[in-house]
Amino acid sequence: MIRRQFSTLVIFASLFTLFSIFFSTTLGSVDLSLSQVLKSLFVCTDNNSSCGVEPLYQRIVWEIRLPRILMAFLTGAGLSITGAILQSVTRNPLADPYLFGISSGASLGAVLAISTISGAIVSITVGALLGGFFSVFLMLALAGNAALKVERLLLSGVAVSFMLGAFTSLVVYYSDPETATTLLFWMMGSFSNSSWQQLPLPLITIVVGLALFILYRHWINAIQAGDEGAYTLGIPVSRLRLLMLIVCSMITAVLVAHVGGIGFVGLMVPHICRFIVGSQLYKVLPMCIAVGGSFMIWVDVVARSILDQQVLPVGIVTSAIGSFFFFVILKTRSRSV
Repeated sequence: MIRRQFSTLVIFASLFTLFSIFFSTTLGSVDLSLSQVLKSLFVCTDNNSSCGVEPLYQRIVWEIRLPRILMAFLTGAGLSITGAILQSVTRNPLADPYLFGISSGASLGAVLAISTISGAIVSITVGALLGGFFSVFLMLALAGNAALKVERLLLSGVAVSFMLGAFTSLVVYYSDPETATTLLFWMMGSFSNSSWQQLPLPLITIVVGLALFILYRHWINAIQAGDEGAYTLGIPVSRLRLLMLIVCSMITAVLVAHVGGIGFVGLMVPHICRFIVGSQLYKVLPMCIAVGGSFMIWVDVVARSILDQQVLPVGIVTSAIGSFFFFVILKTRSRSV
């Protein structure tokens, strides 16, 4: 009965994701009907107007909106599963890539790449990856011999996050005005420059990370019950936690390099998914993919629709929603104590 309920929820979430992808494609500065979108995707070929859709509308669907929507989906899914894993291995409901300084490190590396090397996505991705790994190294070095203790890791992550965030602001401050404007807009998160060429790397990174999460799901579930119990079962807790931090930093860095800084998604979505399907990891991860991806698609719709002739940075919308969600979590936990 429970398995049937879970299957029903996953099917419903998947259908809602498909609906979100198709329906959000109709929304924008040029309004398209759902029929025009479906024809452009499945009927029309080679920008031929014989299918009943103007070639211009077909290009809008294929070259502008669909890559943007798919990038939003990948970003939401990737940040959500990353947040779920970090919350599981640290047993802290407030853990996410920003709390551990991973996003700050990735942002610093990407900002340095943009301002000093070039705007090529390859150099930005490499810079973000190096920055993300550097933040993990700093966090572990700061934690020292107490790195096995979750509380010390969290405090170290917060310190690293503030420090690297300060360095990022310093780089922006000393950049020329044009570069500084570009960096500020990029740091707030946007899917405006998404293209088909940018999709493979985030997709591959998320798939590889998800495969590792599923492979070690039993060990992660054991850590959720406590380090002592996991040690008793013969699980190398410290090495597993380090591996998960590295994998999460890799996913976060790749996403940050492509879309900029987008906060609170890794905090909110795992909580919503656990409320829906429970705390077992094999249930939480697929639900995080569907819910996180759909959530980010609709956040992007709001960001490009709330203002006339202007696109609001996605990070502003997620921060506004996430801060309220963070407040609700704190109030709920304070009442339960």
